[in-house]
Amino acid sequence: MSDHQLLSGVRVVESSMLGPAEMGGLLADLGADVVKVEPPGGDYGRRMTWPIIRTQDPDAPEGTDNSLLSLHINRGKRSVVIDLRQEAGVEAYLDLVRDADVVIEAMRPGALAKRGLSFERLREVNPKIVFCSISGYGATGPYRDMPAHGIAFDAWAGQMPIMTDENGYARMAEHTSVGIHAGPMYGAMVILAAVINARATGEGTTMEIAQSDAAAYFDWYRIETWKAYERPEDEVYGNAADHGERRAPGIGGMGNSVRYQVYPTSDGHILFMASEQAFWKNFCAGIDRMDLFERWPGAEYGEHAKGNLEMQAILTEIFGSRTTAEWVVYGSEENTPICPINTPKTIMDDPQFHDRFEWIPAEQLDADMLSFPVKVDGKNLPAPTRAPGVGQHTDEVFKEIAGYDDERIAALRESGILR
Repeated sequence: MSDHQLLSGVRVVESSMLGPAEMGGLLADLGADVVKVEPPGGDYGRRMTWPIIRTQDPDAPEGTDNSLLSLHINRGKRSVVIDLRQEAGVEAYLDLVRDADVVIEAMRPGALAKRGLSFERLREVNPKIVFCSISGYGATGPYRDMPAHGIAFDAWAGQMPIMTDENGYARMAEHTSVGIHAGPMYGAMVILAAVINARATGEGTTMEIAQSDAAAYFDWYRIETWKAYERPEDEVYGNAADHGERRAPGIGGMGNSVRYQVYPTSDGHILFMASEQAFWKNFCAGIDRMDLFERWPGAEYGEHAKGNLEMQAILTEIFGSRTTAEWVVYGSEENTPICPINTPKTIMDDPQFHDRFEWIPAEQLDADMLSFPVKVDGKNLPAPTRAPGVGQHTDEVFKEIAGYDDERIAALRESGILR
């Protein structure tokens, strides 16, 4: 395995608060040198969300606590503190940018420009700089100045289910938050494309991404389906198995499916997905129930046996006769799509999870964290380092990157610009 990281030699200067800092975190996981520039007092994301975890770093100040969110998305970074309210602080920031590839503004759009660090000024010291701004609603549109938190982007994008509690009050249902992660993921991908372009052409790039936009784009299939349904039915229609009938987009069109449905087992639940005729035949043959196939052979593709309550009752009895693990093995042996239904808690016991993920231990990062999910042949991704304390690397970074000596650092500290 090579010790040279995928993003060795890529330097990122990141001004971030809260969840959008995940963008730089993804780049750090791939080996980029990410310098997190924090204001005096630091990123308050350390004290927000839950759980809060006490550090196991023996060199950290006593009583140092941090949120799991902050620990995960800031792992592998270095932290400096600069007071950008002073011109000398702005100049110190520019000294970090001179030899960087990327500047990330993970705050409201224009936050750095208001402090004298516009893209134009950054380009004056580094023509190849890639500048990426990530915010809640982006730099344009009627929502651009609205404050928001992560779940807002799921709600805006139509991905937050609503339920009614036992008191009759509306409340958000548990769901996987998309917007808080999709924005950093799309942004990191485009940043790397821009870095490749900048190194080839010598020209920097500015870009901006809204977490709300990313949440909506993540759900393009449903949104585009509803848009397609605005056209006449003779132009946009259902598949052959539905006899041309339009289904609701995505999972919404599968509520009364039978051959693609959730079933209880003797100790849990599985998802049965025999929507192709060949898979359905394999299943029936494996349990010696070819009578089911002969009675309901279905269409070649996309056949879910919608509303067939008699078939559903039979399958419910069949699946209830074995454990979830037994059905998963059966699906593999008989070439039938069957998946265990896990929760964020039970997935940790799943053998596939054990094979694909590694736990980075709390002794290393303060919390047990999952390894990066992409496997790269011939490369060991960097072992993440503990998320930094506020300004932990200020002296180190300014000596290494900006070439400051001890006397200059001491003077900037005395003036309150570096902390």
